[in-house]
Amino acid sequence: MSAHIVYLSHGGGPLPILGDAGHRRMVEFMKDLPTRIPRPKAIVVFSAHWEERRPHVIVDEEPGLYYDYYGFPSNSYDVDYPIKGDVALSKRILALLGGEEQRGRGWDHGVFIPLMLSFPEATIPVVQVSQLSSLDAGAHYRLGEALRPLLDEEILFIGSGFSFHNMRAFGRDDGKMNSEFQEYLISACTTEDPARQRELLLNWEAAPNARYCHPREEHLLSLHICAGLAQRAGTVIFDDQIMGKRATAYLWK
Repeated sequence: MSAHIVYLSHGGGPLPILGDAGHRRMVEFMKDLPTRIPRPKAIVVFSAHWEERRPHVIVDEEPGLYYDYYGFPSNSYDVDYPIKGDVALSKRILALLGGEEQRGRGWDHGVFIPLMLSFPEATIPVVQVSQLSSLDAGAHYRLGEALRPLLDEEILFIGSGFSFHNMRAFGRDDGKMNSEFQEYLISACTTEDPARQRELLLNWEAAPNARYCHPREEHLLSLHICAGLAQRAGTVIFDDQIMGKRATAYLWK
């Protein structure tokens, strides 16, 4: 397998690039990510910030940025990161997914924030694939499964979400509740049994405090896409605090 697959917790809006202290360890991890993997020829991102009834894929050569966050300092809307698309790869992915072309939508912050930190030179072409508005865990696992013919290629697949995403709970002392859920994810993602991994992730709502950590699961489902694509044991590459919450990230190679 030449491809590498990463699920990461992308942090809060543009805060990682604004010097926010609560993102310091996450920023260090993101900047270090390229040292863990070979340089890819293309990057494919599944962002928690785009949902469609059917899979959609951006096919524009230069989509630009979509500032899909609100209430942040004005300089966070002046960010420039001129990554280009890979139209040929986008169309191959569309064929595998039976999806629809998307034009006129820029890269959302689930794409450009982590990539600005990990690949600041903006020279690797990118493809963005939507999640599904059904929020069905099995459908997202199968979405990743459908892309397995691309695993022999030098592609970095990124599931961009957040392993804890209860917006009302930030600032609350709930370490035990969050940690129990993170431990469940670690067990699921690192098991050597692919069938067991699939079972644990598809039944994620049975995990301790699942709905507390994810009242709505869009930030978790990019993990299901990654697992469906990999179907093997992953490695924990980040297990630390983001905005005071324990969050995790995983690598399959």
